[in-house]
Amino acid sequence: MKMIVGALSASVIGLTASMALAAETVNVAAPNWSSATAIAHLIKVLVDEKVGGEATLVPGTNATIYQGMDRGKGDIDVHPDVWLPNQKNFTDEFVDEKGTVVLSKNHYAGKQGFCVSKDFQEKTGITSVYDLARPDIAEMLDSDGDGKGEIWIGAPGWNSSNVNEVKVRDYGLLPFMEPFRAEQTVNTNRVGDRIAKGEGVAFYCYAPEAIWFMHDIVQLDEPPHDPANYKIVQAAEDPDWLEKSKITTADAPREVQIAYSKTLEERAPTIVKLLNSIALDTDTVSQWAFEMIVNKREAEEVVREWIDANQDRVDGWLGL
Repeated sequence: MKMIVGALSASVIGLTASMALAAETVNVAAPNWSSATAIAHLIKVLVDEKVGGEATLVPGTNATIYQGMDRGKGDIDVHPDVWLPNQKNFTDEFVDEKGTVVLSKNHYAGKQGFCVSKDFQEKTGITSVYDLARPDIAEMLDSDGDGKGEIWIGAPGWNSSNVNEVKVRDYGLLPFMEPFRAEQTVNTNRVGDRIAKGEGVAFYCYAPEAIWFMHDIVQLDEPPHDPANYKIVQAAEDPDWLEKSKITTADAPREVQIAYSKTLEERAPTIVKLLNSIALDTDTVSQWAFEMIVNKREAEEVVREWIDANQDRVDGWLGL
């Protein structure tokens, strides 16, 4: 028994020592949505303080992040929040075809669609995305007096924004609803303002995201996902992407995970082991986003507090 305990102790000490001596470096992308920001900071804190390496956060869009990981030179090494199949055009090219990017072993579940406030639903009886084509509903969602309601479809640069633009068209909503793109914070503030005033608001919603903790919102029904009726061509693939896309069905369930440059396996193997061990869940990430957006806390502060309160879980990721 003493020999077994001694061996285990030596193993733990050896792992800790190898982490401390590794001095591995990594550049982690920090995309412009809250869950990605939180996870990027989580990786940074774990690398800096638990693995003994050095992590730097680098802002970027999906396109620039994947290009950086593809080059494998270290300018961008990690994407902290890969949504699939939203980013399938990128993973098809860089993971499946080129093999320059690797997806981590663990993922958590995500969802997305269109939402309204619970209060608005109760006032109007709206339950389906097709209800947005009712003239009375469109009038209640019209904030600029142009005769159409407005619906936020996502931020500039998001693949999901393109998907939602196609959906608004193919669900027959364009005569009644005006889709628009804006940064996530703009929409979050707009939703809160209109709900506070008792006004209607329709918007792209997804989880994990803080807004589910901020307001009482409901997701509108869409036809069940059918791959035969779900075709999206991304703008980066074809200038005629909108004309060649057609979507008349809900999205497939989402899988969200970390991706990293293939060359990182040689440059920072200990960090790669960590990336493949991190296992998150929707509620945890949504709570981080809530703390950041509603309570105005810094992402690093939020994840540090969570790490301190979940030492056993984190130690499991570290193999301790």
